[in-house]
Amino acid sequence: MKLKALKTFICDAYRTNWVFVKIETEDGLYGWGEATLEYREFTIVEALKELERGMVDRDLRNIEAWWQDAYRDAYWRGGPVLMSALSAIEMALWDIKGKSLGVPVYQLLGGKVRDSVPCYANGWFANATEPEHFAAKAVEAVALGYRALKWDPFGSSFRDISRADFSKAFRVISAVSEAVGDSAGLMIEGHGRFEVPAARRIATELENYDILWFEEPLIPGNLENYSRLRSQTSTPISMGERLFTRWEFREVFEKGCADFIQPDVSHAGGIWELRKIASLAEIWQTAFCPHNPSGPVANAATLQLAACVPNFLYLETMATDVPWRSQVATELCQLRQGEMTIPDAPGLGIEIDEAAMARYPYQVHDLRHYTGALTAIRPPDASATFGAEGAGK
Repeated sequence: MKLKALKTFICDAYRTNWVFVKIETEDGLYGWGEATLEYREFTIVEALKELERGMVDRDLRNIEAWWQDAYRDAYWRGGPVLMSALSAIEMALWDIKGKSLGVPVYQLLGGKVRDSVPCYANGWFANATEPEHFAAKAVEAVALGYRALKWDPFGSSFRDISRADFSKAFRVISAVSEAVGDSAGLMIEGHGRFEVPAARRIATELENYDILWFEEPLIPGNLENYSRLRSQTSTPISMGERLFTRWEFREVFEKGCADFIQPDVSHAGGIWELRKIASLAEIWQTAFCPHNPSGPVANAATLQLAACVPNFLYLETMATDVPWRSQVATELCQLRQGEMTIPDAPGLGIEIDEAAMARYPYQVHDLRHYTGALTAIRPPDASATFGAEGAGK
């Protein structure tokens, strides 16, 4: 099975741009992958084109052999650009292999251990600014069936947090907690904002709220600090979206950095690499909850992992998205009573409409995490990504 063409696509998604790759084979098959790396879209496209050279005249059924050579031959290994490009191509190759054999990808990874997976909502808070806004939107998300809600209440804080911002953040947390009661768990996102003293102060206060986890509380780059923070609070800690490959996650487990790990299938090495990381997590009795805020192809790939990974706990799901997502992607999954069904279609169970993507070309989007505009992630006409009971077209 040889390469015929590698095609790249950039599609506006309001808060960022989706980056997709389509691999076509000489046998007439094709597969989709996703390399959405916020604010580095054109860089990723060039990385994908560079990796294409190493695919020429290879048997694309041998996914692991290609992955090992692509990773080795980069020489400067790791990092978000190489790993995101590599992940997307690997994802597309699994899609092709599943289609060629007429089975979903999870069947190639050992078969499924579940038919659906519990979901938590991200993006439910779009354009909320005050505690009462967050509370109202939280009630709406729970009505869609979500069992847990995640959000970042910390405004423009970075490194430290002022008394005023601390107070407002916990007014928001209190309002959401009171609004949803016991109907949904709460996850507080840190986006890698804080140094240890501020993170410890927040984590200590969060002990009063019985949250599911405090996500990425610390500025990336010092895993020892995660171990220190975790030893100083009973608040569960999650992290991992900015780590790549099993080699980086080995240190997370050995140092006892987290209660939940969150590698991203479109950044950390692809489907098979995440399966390896999940196996390491199982040895360390750590729940596997992949980072999954990107586009429809990454969601489809993560669902294939949810099917076959025993210690997969929650699927991150964007509760709202741009209204043209359903034009661009045909998603076969469904959200039912807080769980997303896992498609049984061959490959990843996703189709992308190239003509629809062309109607939404690249737009410049800048990072909002430390500007105070973090919740401005959706247009006014945003809609529920999957609705109360259905998804896609």
